Amino acid sequence: MDITSLYNVSSDAVKSVADSSGLAKKVAGSNSEDMFGSIFNSAVSNLNTTNSYMSDAENEEIKLAMGETESTHDLTIALQKASTALQYTVAVRDKMMESYKEIMQMQI
Repeated sequence: MDITSLYNVSSDAVKSVADSSGLAKKVAGSNSEDMFGSIFNSAVSNLNTTNSYMSDAENEEIKLAMGETESTHDLTIALQKASTALQYTVAVRDKMMESYKEIMQMQI
């Protein structure tokens, strides 16, 4: 499975990320080292974003618990962003592990 399969999903959010990253264009016209580097950098960026959303959600929980804010709306938004980012990160990890296993089973 390649990165272009992201274009076949129904989620507009995933489609926009796939379009903006330009990975499909890089895959078509680059060597394997550049392709791996761009995919690796994208994965690291995804992990940093997920970590940021998780931290924001935790900070909102602390603010609500300490009584610094009464806005449950901000807490709900932060928790949903963190949950969605984590689900996406886990899905990407699973696909990468599946690809790695396929490569390791190839005979030379």
